[in-house]
Parts: sequence; C-alpha cells; structure tokens
Amino acid sequence: MPEAERIPGSVAGPEGVAERHFVRFTAGQRYLHVVLFSTFLGLAATGLPLRFSDTFWAQGMARTVGGFGAILFFHKFCALALTVAFLIHVIDIANRVLVRHEKGILWGPTSMVANWKDVKDLWGHFRWFVGLGPRPKFERYAYWEKFDYWAVFWGMVVIGFSGYAMWFAPFFAKFLPGWALNAVLIVHSEEGLLAILFIFMIHFVNTHLRPESFPMDMVIFTGVESEEEFQRKRPEEYERLAREGKLGKRLGRAPEFALIRLSRVIGFTAIGVGLVLLVLTLLAMSGH
Repeated sequence: MPEAERIPGSVAGPEGVAERHFVRFTAGQRYLHVVLFSTFLGLAATGLPLRFSDTFWAQGMARTVGGFGAILFFHKFCALALTVAFLIHVIDIANRVLVRHEKGILWGPTSMVANWKDVKDLWGHFRWFVGLGPRPKFERYAYWEKFDYWAVFWGMVVIGFSGYAMWFAPFFAKFLPGWALNAVLIVHSEEGLLAILFIFMIHFVNTHLRPESFPMDMVIFTGVESEEEFQRKRPEEYERLAREGKLGKRLGRAPEFALIRLSRVIGFTAIGVGLVLLVLTLLAMSGH
C-alpha cells in the first residue's frame, strides 16, 4: 500500500510522498461564513441602490426587480438572516467561555483578541516590507485577521442597531430622542459604505489577493490546508502544535475535487460581485 494511503488526511504528492492536510475551520464555521458573505453581498447589492437612488444604475435595478420597495424587502430579508448568523456566533462564543470554560478564547495564541505579539508582528511586518528584517512568524490568527474580525463585529453592532432603529422607528421612539432617530439614518448609511469599502478593498486583498493566496484562499471553503501551506502561513502555530504533540489531532482529509471546484465557483462569483459593487460605489461617490 502506498505511504499516502496509510496516513490519515493525506494524498499522494510528487514521487509518492504523502501530503498531509490539517483542519483549520470546522464545518459549522464554514457554513456560517457562507451565510455571512452571502447576506453581506445581498445587503450591499440592495443598500447601494437605496443610498444612491438617483443614479441610472440604481433606477435600472429598481425597474428590473419591481421598484425600490422590492429592493428594500430583500434588504430587510438579508438583514434578518445576517442577524441570526451573528447571534449564533455570539451565543457559541458565550457558551464556550461561560459554560465550557474553554481556555484561550479570550487570551492566548488561539484567541482573536489582540495582544502584544500582534503589535510586534505588525512592526516586524513593516520592517520586512522594506527589507530591514525577517518575516514575522504568525500564530493561528495574524494581526490583520483579528483586525478583519473586530471590524466586522463592530460593524454588525453599529449597522445592525441603526438599521433596526429605522425599521422599527415607533418602538425606538419610546426611549430615543428625535434627533437620535435622525442620526441613525446617517450612521447606517455612512457605516454601511465604510463596511463595503473595507470588505471589498481591504478584506479581499488581505485574504485572497495576497501573492501567497492569489487568486483565492480556499481554506475557508474546504476547511483544510496542506501541511506546506500550514507551515508557510502560520509557522509559529505549526511549531507550537508539534511541540505539544497535538498535530495529529488536527489532521483532516484532503478536499474532494468536486468541493474544490464548487468552492472556486462560489468564491470567484463572490469576488466578482464584490468588485462590481465596489466600482459602482466609487462611481456613485464621485458623482457619476
């Protein structure tokens, strides 16, 4: 039996050398991410024509789907779906912290909370960019991934609250002053634009368009990455797991070709839609 067939989570590489794969994201995390980016694209695609309703492309979109009322309906539907996904994530984090008492959620090498190492990694990365030092070794989450996470988390709270305040204005008017209800319209609109620009100009580049991931980082879709990719992107996490004897617990199976092909279709479609929406946003903001 070839060596690759006797090692769980491996496939035959060049010259029969086994290539192991390691789990990075669980199935639940991947499905939640699909809901997250699908509903975000839906919110962007419906929110932009509402925000720039005087543009020719917004009016054309409204005529296509049956008016701005229909666009608003789809906007609210996507908002509800995204809210459910966000609450599921928050409840899961709370359960892991308060009930299961998992270590490392709020602090440590596997936490999404920024720490002093992230500051050193950021400074080291700048030095590496200009050739003044070696590339820093990243742990499970790099500093820009934590920034991405908390930017989305903050945006969910701000955009979500302001959106629901407009949607259910009579209810919120019972305990909010009139000026606050006027302010939420501005906050929702401007924060929504900021979120679109951030996701399509920063997150896409950091995640998919970097040289080491171009044209797409597949791990969020397949859930696994090769050992070579693991060592190259997160050497400090790999070395820590090796020291602790925990690498074997992270072994997974190589993704099927059908899953890779489906992931590419979904991923490239999302990136394509995002880039189109980015262009429309920039055109509208420039007055075109």
